[in-house]
Amino acid sequence: MKVAIIGGTGFIGRNLQKSFNNPLIISSKNFHEIEKIKNCDIVINLAGKPIVKRWTESYKRELVSSRIETTQKIVKIINDSNVKYFISTSAIGFYKNPCICDETSPSGEGFLSKLAVAWEKEAMKCNKPTTIFRYGVVLGSDGGALKEMLLPFKLGLGGIIGDGKQKFSWIDIKDVISIYKFVIENKIEGILNISSPNSVTNYQFTKTLGKVLSRPTILPMPKTILKLLFGEASVVLLSNQDMKPKRLLDLGYNFEYFDLEKSLRSLV
Repeated sequence: MKVAIIGGTGFIGRNLQKSFNNPLIISSKNFHEIEKIKNCDIVINLAGKPIVKRWTESYKRELVSSRIETTQKIVKIINDSNVKYFISTSAIGFYKNPCICDETSPSGEGFLSKLAVAWEKEAMKCNKPTTIFRYGVVLGSDGGALKEMLLPFKLGLGGIIGDGKQKFSWIDIKDVISIYKFVIENKIEGILNISSPNSVTNYQFTKTLGKVLSRPTILPMPKTILKLLFGEASVVLLSNQDMKPKRLLDLGYNFEYFDLEKSLRSLV
């Protein structure tokens, strides 16, 4: 099957494209070629500006445009094509904060929740079989949150964020790639939470990463400093959402990386 990956040069996209034979890669640089997706069997949408960045009003508009308007264009093309299957993206920010949430849990009220709700609404306008991945924090050595954390932790500057009690819903990039294969092979539709069944607290994550790297983790990052650095976007790092992959477990997916320490040792 011919696969198109939109946002294919990002962290997840770079890892995912290795799983397919000569996929069509659409990035911001060649987005003018988006019409080519109509000749594919499967379209995977990973497009979207990074969330962990200070949210000015102009950057908020970029976050919305890169998700909502891009998805609108993709769905319009798919609906008038022979594409057989669409996999789009959303995130843990959909849910209330704090919460313990599976796929049936309600959405929240803040900017991230409203953005995720609108994003998913546009994806569900697709008239082909559609799946939406709601992501937790994806761990990989070549991108994403872990790559940003490694240098300060290696220098002994890593520490808990806030009081460290907030839940950290994580998943190993290798499980992410396996889940795409599992979902495509089994023709699964609807919403899926993409996170390990074994979420941890920020404190547990910090101490485990320090242990794996054999480095101290004694310098905390106070909430006030985070808010000075990231403003409103600090909610991403301070949120307390325990996301459960209930549907994946019910469907029989077996996580390779259930244990955080095993995942981190394989990555770093």
